[in-house]
Amino acid sequence: MRIPPRITAALTLSAALLLGGAAPMATAAPTVPTAAPVASTSAAVGDICYSALPSQAHDTLDLIEAGGPFPYPQDGTVFQNREGLLPGQSTGYYHEYTVKTPGSPDRGARRIVTGEEQQEDYYTADHYASFDLVDHAC
Repeated sequence: MRIPPRITAALTLSAALLLGGAAPMATAAPTVPTAAPVASTSAAVGDICYSALPSQAHDTLDLIEAGGPFPYPQDGTVFQNREGLLPGQSTGYYHEYTVKTPGSPDRGARRIVTGEEQQEDYYTADHYASFDLVDHAC
């Protein structure tokens, strides 16, 4: 009875893993296309021109630049980046600020998240589901 090469390769690998040894390379095994590599989390961050931000985001950025006073007690608190969408940094690197939403009875979903680098500002309109790095040059 002839065993197909894929089965032979799988059995050889399984035996090697169970016994703790190295598996010999299978010969003439068909290649299977693999999925494209997943992009890094920082690639999930888009870009937005400063001029394209809503006017309330401009107001928030002006307050940040002036050091306050801020309208909400949560403004200026550490942003934890639990979603993992922003580039990985140590705790305390990012801080969040509310961007007022006209007509909203609460803080709404819009925020500016700042990093420690000069003009490292991220805008989210959907409560951290996505971010855009603010380009202050346009």
